[in-house]
Amino acid sequence: MKKVNLIFTVFTLISFTLMMSSCQKEDTNPQTADTKAAEDNSLAEGIFDNVSVMADEAYNLKTGGSRDDGIVFGGCVTVTLDTTVMPRELVIDFGEENCLCLDGKYRRGRIIVTFNGRYKHPGTVITHGFEDYYVNDNKVDGTKVVTNMGPNDEGHVYFTIEVVGVIHLANNAGTISWNSSRQREWVQGYETPNRWDDIYHLTGTADGIRPNGMTWEAEIFEPLRNELACRFIVSGTVEIRPENRPVLLLDYGDGSCDNIATVTINGEVYTIYLR
Repeated sequence: MKKVNLIFTVFTLISFTLMMSSCQKEDTNPQTADTKAAEDNSLAEGIFDNVSVMADEAYNLKTGGSRDDGIVFGGCVTVTLDTTVMPRELVIDFGEENCLCLDGKYRRGRIIVTFNGRYKHPGTVITHGFEDYYVNDNKVDGTKVVTNMGPNDEGHVYFTIEVVGVIHLANNAGTISWNSSRQREWVQGYETPNRWDDIYHLTGTADGIRPNGMTWEAEIFEPLRNELACRFIVSGTVEIRPENRPVLLLDYGDGSCDNIATVTINGEVYTIYLR
């Protein structure tokens, strides 16, 4: 994909968690009540982060790219692009039945993306919405807005990202409400046509309401490093403050591309796995 034609964020996140993974945390220690807030936060992070990844891939497909370059879509996705309207509209349709994607997630429904300019242009605003959209049978509602803010003091292009979302968990397991306010800095790969060398740093805050009605807040302490060539966030830390529970420190590691992260609670360190 030629970056001069990109409109959308090749987003990860916080895992792919942010990127190419919609990351839900899998608890492997006995303190489930304490680590559950980290799981819920990471599930929301991954689902909403991957929306931008897919918008980028969809735009690439409609502007001369090949499905062979895909990192999320399988063969069951239909993409339409309408450039006769303003803002432009991009529709990603996974169909009415679950579609197995390349990142191992099942999706159905539609993502509706509108935008008023190219991804690299300062001032471009990209809005993502949903129509009966599900990830692994979790229904997703809400909006995600990405705005290109131009270069920062270090000369890196950065974006603001605002999410107001709700995830209706599969099997009637309740809902997760999630709001986030982030900045995403493009620290490497901006000048090259190869998106696989792109690296982003993510900072900011989030808050949410868990299925049991308890709240939590999250703040990125060390910038999350998203290397597009890796499915997972490779480094960075997030402090998570659950209501009436101990403060957690979520650590994505030392830069290795793997699915291992740790959660520190009251000085005790527990291993969790990104999925």
